[in-house]
This record gives sequence, C-alpha cells and structure tokens, in this order.
Amino acid sequence: MTVLVLTRPYMDAVADMVIEELNNRKVPVVRLDTGDFPTRLTLSARLDPGQDSWCGLWRGEHRNLDLGSVRAVYYRRPGRFRLDPRMAADSVRWADSEARAGLGGVLASLRCAWVNHPWRSALAEFSPYALATAARCGLLIPPTLITSDPEEARAFVASMPGQVAAYKAIGTAPAGDYEGNRVALWTTKIRPEKITDAVSLTAHQFQQWIAKKHEVRLTVVGDKLFAGEIHAGSAASRIDFRRDYNSLTYRVCDVPEPIVAGVKTLMSVMGLRYVALDFLVSGDDRWYLVDVNPNGQWGFIPALRAPITQALADLLEATQ
Repeated sequence: MTVLVLTRPYMDAVADMVIEELNNRKVPVVRLDTGDFPTRLTLSARLDPGQDSWCGLWRGEHRNLDLGSVRAVYYRRPGRFRLDPRMAADSVRWADSEARAGLGGVLASLRCAWVNHPWRSALAEFSPYALATAARCGLLIPPTLITSDPEEARAFVASMPGQVAAYKAIGTAPAGDYEGNRVALWTTKIRPEKITDAVSLTAHQFQQWIAKKHEVRLTVVGDKLFAGEIHAGSAASRIDFRRDYNSLTYRVCDVPEPIVAGVKTLMSVMGLRYVALDFLVSGDDRWYLVDVNPNGQWGFIPALRAPITQALADLLEATQ
C-alpha cells in the first residue's frame, strides 16, 4: 500500500522531509504533481457495475501509480494544470474545467486517509468561514470587518483603539506579479486616512490591531499539538513575521487548555487532520486566533521540525 504525496516536484522542503522520513521507514511513497496533467501525467480510471471505487493508473514521466494501492494522500501544494499553449483561451478554460472535474473527481473519490482532503482544505482557506467556525468553537477572534465599502472601512478603523487596524489578505492567491516574480501581500498597519476608494474594487479584510507580546504558530497533526512562540526582532517582523525571518527567535511553549479544547473542536468540525494556526498573544495573555491555514508551513521553527515530520509520517503510515 502506497502513500501518495501530491506536491510540486521541486522547492517543497516540508514535503521532502516527510518523504525522507517515510523512505527511512520503508513505507512505499509515490510523489506526483497534478500540475503535470495532461502534458506529463496521463490518467486512465474505470468504474464498472458492482464496483464502488475507481480503478486504473496514473502514468507519470518517472513513476506510475495504481489507484487501488493508495492508503493515504499527503496533499501539499500541487501545481496548476499545464495545458497545451496552442489552444485558444475559451478552449483552455474548458479543458481546465474538464481536468478539474475528471482528474480532481477521481482523486477526491479515493477511499483512503487524507492530510488534508483538498475540498476540506479549500473550504478552510476561506478566511470568513474559518474565523466564524473558530469563534463557534470557542476561540477568541479579533473584531474583523470584510467590506468593499471605503466609508465602512474608514469607520471601522477609526473605531479601533488608537484608530489603527491590521489590513490583510483574505485569500491565499498572490497579489500579482512584479518583474516576473509572484508578489505576496503582507499584513499592513493602517489608519483611516490611508484608506482609499480603491477598496470598492474588491473585498478587503480589516482586523483590530492587537498589541502582542509575541505570536504562536500552533501546528496540529491528528490529535497532536505543537506550539512555538515567535518573537519579532525588527520593526518589519513585528507587523508581519514573514517580512524578516532572520530577525525571529523561537521558543517551544505550552498551550492553555481552553485553546486545546477549541482547536480540537475546530479540527473535528472542519474535518481536518492537519492545520497551522496563528495566534497573537496580548499583554494580558489572551490568545487571539488570526489565521487558519490547512496547508501551512511548519519547517521554519527548528525545534519543532523533526517532531512534526515524525507526526505526519506516523499519521500517513498508520492509515489503512
């Protein structure tokens, strides 16, 4: 029985660590990128009367996969379908839709354990849904506004302590391209007078600015929790720690029992086996949940790298 790892072929250090751990345990692993379909990955799947699951093969450039042999799937961040560039734009849209329905549908129907099922992850990546669900599970969320109305945005920020708020992306897509590079949208500290009428062009998210002592990245694998404090060492990283990793220091920490209970409820309600949660810890030790990432990175906290790798391998290896 095989563990299927779906990710890009290169530049995925966390997938590499999990694969290495599974290889050391002699667990069969196949690594594929759904982005190779249909140019370098061929699908043939069949469902016959009397059967309740698809059987067939995925044929890749270097590896083939018997769909019936999959015991677990580690769904990291596979690439987008690479379609024939000679097709017209309308044909590309149609082919992409058919690929998602065909390959994606067969993939989603596999009767095995998922870390995480792509449909569960896709829903959890919608910040409004994730934050509301977390609040229903008893976790503390900062006052948050999602709006396309500039006046509403200015009024919200003006009502916050110190008339300042955090502006942050709602989704996970890059903000665009600059000189051929993908551009990320970092969290920004914003005041009412800086909000322009461009807010009306799409949805935007504003949250109360929390004067934090530090942040906590809480990584959950199955029923195991791994928490690390993130201490900012520069002005940029105090606004968004991703801006300046070199200034950060880390410390493994305990998780308060009410947070443990809320997180376990959240995992159950959202049907996740893995999640990375970001908390801001205020001066009075309240934990504010600000991000739910069902496919978040975990390798950047050195002391937690090996334990999380082993926990993921345990989860994938144990499934039958």
